[in-house]
Amino acid sequence: MSPARPLTVPPALARSYAAAFGEEGRAWLAGLPELAAAMLERWELRRDGEPGSGEASLVLPVRRADGTPAVLKLQLPRPEARAAVVGLRAWDGAGIVRLLDHDPASGTMLLERLDASRSLADVADDDTALRVLAGLLARLTARPAPAGLPGLGTVAAGMLEEAPRAAGALADPADRRRLTDWAAAVAELAAEPGDRLLHWDLHYENVLAAEREPWLAIDPEPLAGDPGFDLWPALDSRWAEVVAPDPRRVVGRRFDLLTETLGLDRARAAGWTRARLLQNALWDIADGEHALAPEAVALADALPAR
Repeated sequence: MSPARPLTVPPALARSYAAAFGEEGRAWLAGLPELAAAMLERWELRRDGEPGSGEASLVLPVRRADGTPAVLKLQLPRPEARAAVVGLRAWDGAGIVRLLDHDPASGTMLLERLDASRSLADVADDDTALRVLAGLLARLTARPAPAGLPGLGTVAAGMLEEAPRAAGALADPADRRRLTDWAAAVAELAAEPGDRLLHWDLHYENVLAAEREPWLAIDPEPLAGDPGFDLWPALDSRWAEVVAPDPRRVVGRRFDLLTETLGLDRARAAGWTRARLLQNALWDIADGEHALAPEAVALADALPAR
C-alpha cells in the first residue's frame, strides 16, 4: 500500500548522508521516497506516524496488513547493514529487536516496533540501567557468531598495523605512550580474538522499552569476537551526567558488574576494552585529532592495571 502523503527526508539524515557518503548518499536520499513507497506496497504496510532517523537510516512507523505495529528501516546498502541482518537472524529476537522481513537488494528491514520514546538512558538509577544492559549483553554474546561476519582478529590486526603511524600524530608524549600501551594490550590478546556474536554498540540509548520483553536491544553492528570487546559502550554511557563526576568509582563499579554478569576474565576484558579505546583513538586521529579524548584517558585510568 502506497503512503498517503509524500515522505520528507529529515534534515539531520540529509546532512549526515551528505557528510558521510557524498554524492552516493545524496543520490540514495533522492530515491528514498520512491523506495519507501515500493516497500510499503510490497509488504502491504500503511504508515503509522512520522519518520525518525539516526545518522545512517530512516525509520518509518508502519502497520502490517493485520494491524500489527512495525517499523520500516531504510538505509544505504553497506557491509555494516548486511552484517546486522546476519546477526538479527541469528539472535531471532532473543534480547534484541526481531527482524520480520528483509529486502536484500535495497537493504530495507522490517522490524518489530519498540517504544522509541523510552530508552535505558531514561532510567534514573544507574545500577538498575546497567543491570538491564548487562543481562541483555550476556544473552547476546552467549551465542556463537554465524558465518559471514567480520572477525575481531581482522579488526585487531588492522589496529596494530595503524597504531605506530597514529601515535606519531599525537602532540603530547603522554598520549603517545598511552596509545602505544593500548596497542600492546591488543597485541597480547590478538591471537585469541574469540568467536561470540557481539553487538558492538550496546549503550543505554540502544536499549528500548518493549512489550514482548521489558527492554530489548536495537541497532547492532555484529562482529565475531571476545565479549570483552563489547563492554566499552556501556562503560561510556551517560558519561557527562553519571561518569564524569567520579570516573574511577563509576567505571570500576560498571566494569565489576559487567564482567561478573558475563562471566568474563577481568584481565582479558580490560585488555579488550583498551582495544576499543585504541579503535576510537585511531578513528579520531584519522579525522584530524592530535590528542586523545579526555574521557578515554579517564576511562583507561579506571580500568584494572595491566
